[in-house]
Amino acid sequence: MRASHVYPYAAMALIIVTVQVLALLLATPFEAQNVKAFENPESAINPLIFILFVLAFTAFVLAVVRLKAALVHFIILAAVALTLLYVFGAFLPPVPALLLAVALTLALYRYPEWYVVNLVGLLVSAGAAAIFGISLAVTPAIVLLVALAAYDFLAVYKTKHMVSLAESMMSMRAPVLFVIPRSRKYSLLRQGGLHGAEAHIMGLGDAVIPAILTVSANVFLDASRLLGLVSLPALLTMLGTLTGYFALITLASKRRAHAGLPFLNSGAIAGFFIGCLMSGVPLPTAISL
Repeated sequence: MRASHVYPYAAMALIIVTVQVLALLLATPFEAQNVKAFENPESAINPLIFILFVLAFTAFVLAVVRLKAALVHFIILAAVALTLLYVFGAFLPPVPALLLAVALTLALYRYPEWYVVNLVGLLVSAGAAAIFGISLAVTPAIVLLVALAAYDFLAVYKTKHMVSLAESMMSMRAPVLFVIPRSRKYSLLRQGGLHGAEAHIMGLGDAVIPAILTVSANVFLDASRLLGLVSLPALLTMLGTLTGYFALITLASKRRAHAGLPFLNSGAIAGFFIGCLMSGVPLPTAISL
């Protein structure tokens, strides 16, 4: 590949790593503040609730986006502002955290260029991954990754509604996609859609979902942490996610939509198991209910 082709993929790989690192850093303050999505992290019902929410939200967006796009945009912006408030609130007093969250949300609304969308998406992804990572023990997290990988495959290649959803989100410049230009002249504000886009595009879910397992492995497994920060299973989960991503881009380079989660989640799960074996964490203990 030429350098101009390699850059977008390398930049997206850096985004994936950054989301995972930030999620690991956010996990501890979120735990201290009891910012959780589920009360019982061990419950097998948690992945089902998560998937039902994804299905319901997708159906809602596809049903109303053409008629009431402003309503969908408002809901997404409200969710973004709330997540940013949690992220900034992990390190800042309430007032500065609120001001930053509002300022970034307004910037996204007023000027949704690709770098603004990416910055907000990065923070939102890290916050979401941290919240769900500390809310799902290892087994429910793995179940979630497997189920969502299967769903993503069907939604992209069979029903194709995920492509329609991505088109709708891109038309609103919503922070649910990471956008890396292939050209210096690229502008998301002038981009008409996914087809023919001069940019490498990836959904936030492709960064968030495998990072959930990374955080869960770091929080719930009884494994020593390297430099006191990250356990070997969590680190290998992160590296496995990257391996899956590099496998994915061999297809993505063909300039058509591909399901990311089958690759990324498979890599994350494989890396997790390898990390457990290397760190001496018994697999039955690591994945027990």
